[in-house]
Amino acid sequence: MVNLSMPTISPLPFGFALLLAAMVSSGLGDPAGAALPNVVVIYADDLGYGDLSCQNAESKIRTPNLDRLASEGTRFTDAHSSSGICTPSRYALLTGRYHWRKLHGIVGSWGASVIAPERLTLPEMLRSRGYRTACIGKWHLGFDWSSIRKPNAKMIGKGKRKTWPADAFNWEQPIPDGPLAHGFDYYFGDDVPNFPPYAWIENDRVLEPPTVPYRPSPMPSEGAPEGRAGPMVAGWQQDAVMPRLTEKVVEWIADQRGRDEPFFLYWPWTSPHAPIVPTADWLGKSQAGPFGDFVMQSDAHAGRLLDALYAHGLADNTLVIFTADNGPERYAFERLRSFDHSSSGPLRGLKRDIWEGGHRVPMIVRWPGEVAAGAVSDGLMSQIDIMATLAGIVGADLPAGAAEDSHDQQRLWRGGPSARGSLVHNTYADKYALRAGPWLLINAPSGSHSRMPAWFAEMRGYETELSEPLLFNLDSDLGQRTGLSEEQPQRAAELKSRLEETRAQGEVRPLATF
Repeated sequence: MVNLSMPTISPLPFGFALLLAAMVSSGLGDPAGAALPNVVVIYADDLGYGDLSCQNAESKIRTPNLDRLASEGTRFTDAHSSSGICTPSRYALLTGRYHWRKLHGIVGSWGASVIAPERLTLPEMLRSRGYRTACIGKWHLGFDWSSIRKPNAKMIGKGKRKTWPADAFNWEQPIPDGPLAHGFDYYFGDDVPNFPPYAWIENDRVLEPPTVPYRPSPMPSEGAPEGRAGPMVAGWQQDAVMPRLTEKVVEWIADQRGRDEPFFLYWPWTSPHAPIVPTADWLGKSQAGPFGDFVMQSDAHAGRLLDALYAHGLADNTLVIFTADNGPERYAFERLRSFDHSSSGPLRGLKRDIWEGGHRVPMIVRWPGEVAAGAVSDGLMSQIDIMATLAGIVGADLPAGAAEDSHDQQRLWRGGPSARGSLVHNTYADKYALRAGPWLLINAPSGSHSRMPAWFAEMRGYETELSEPLLFNLDSDLGQRTGLSEEQPQRAAELKSRLEETRAQGEVRPLATF
C-alpha cells in the first residue's frame, strides 16, 4: 500500500531567514522599481494527490519533469482546490472566491459564462499591472453560444444525447463572453475536450467549422470515452489535443522573448481527464496502466514548457505554479486493485467527494530566489489564495468585494506560516465541510458522492457507519477512518456553528484557528 508521508516545512537556512526578515522590515520586498515576475499557472485535470512520483514514493508513475519543478521550488502537501469538480474550481482559481458563492455544478455543453462581467479576475488584475495574458487549454467556464446560434435552429437527439447540430450555428461569427471577455489577451483551445464543439477555438473564433457528429477517436485505452453528443471537425483526434496545446504554449513562450512587459500564462490541461488517450508512443510507459501513461505524457508536456523558459532566457524571472482542479476520477478504484497504484495516495475519496481525496491536490510553486528550492511545506493553502498572493507580489490593489475569500500567502511561500487558519470544502449544494487547524467537520452523513466499492472500503479499512456530524483530526487520521464527534461534541458544535457563519457572511477574512 502507499506510504505517503506528510512532512513539515523544510527549514530555511538561518542566513536566508534573516535576509527575508530584513527585506520585510526595510521594505525591500516592495515590487515597486523591481522587475515584475512572469507568471505561469499549469492546471492539471483530474490528477490525484498520489500520482506524482515526487509526492508519492510508491507511485507507479514516473514524473521526472514535475519532480524537477519540485526540486526547483516548494511543494505544498496541504493544498486544496475549491471544489471536487472542475468548473467550480476554475471559477474559484480565477476569481479568488469560494465557488459556492456563485455555483456548484459544471458548465454543460453549450453553457453560458459563469463569470459575471463586473467580477474581477486574476488575468484582469495582472493586466492592470501591465501583464500580457494568455489562456491555452481547457476553459470550461462558458461562452455565449446563443449569440451565434441561428434563430430557427432546432435541437436533435433525445435525453442525454440531445444537442445542437453543426448547422445550428454561424461558425464564422465571433463567440462572445469567453476568455477574451474576462481578462485574457489570447486564447487557444478546444474549450472542453469531451464536450462539443470538437474544434479548435482561437481567441473568439472557431478555426475550422465542425461538420460531422461526434464519434470518439481513438477509443480510450482505459475508462469510457465520456464524450457528449454534438458537432465535430472531420478527422478530429482526441489524442492530438494535448500535443497541439503544448506546441501552442511553446510558441507563445518563444514570442515573449525580448519583450519589456511581463506575461501571465494560464495553461489548463485537458489531461489526464477522460477520455484517457495517451499517444501511441506513450502507451505502456508506466506501471499504472493507460492512465499512468497519460500522466507520464502530460509530465513530458510540462517539461516542454520548462525547457522553453530556459531556452529563451525567461526561467530566472518566471514564477511557475503547478496544481490540479480536483481529485482522480472513479477509475482510480480499479487502478489500485489492478496496478497497486493509489491515485489518491493516503487520502479518502475521489473526484466529486468532499473527503480529502476530492480536493486536496498536488501543488508546487517555483520562483527562483524567492521561494526555497527543494522545500516541502505542510501549511494550509487554497487555490483561492493565488489571486491575493499574486496581487501582493505585483503590487496590485484588490478593490472591496473582489477576491473576498483570498488570502495573501507570501509568507507561506517563503517558508513561514500560513495566513489561512480555516477553509470551507464543498462540491455539491447539500454537503459542506470546515477545516480549522487539524480539525475537519463534515455536515453530512458521508463525504462521498462517488460510490465506493465494498472491496475498496475493506482494503483501506474505512468505517462505513460514522456518527454525525463527521469530525476528524487530520494530524492523526489523514485517511479519515475514525470519527471523533462522540468524543469531542463541543468541538464539533463549535465547528458546525463556524461553518454556518462562514456560509452566511459575505467575507471570510480572517478566520481564527481552533
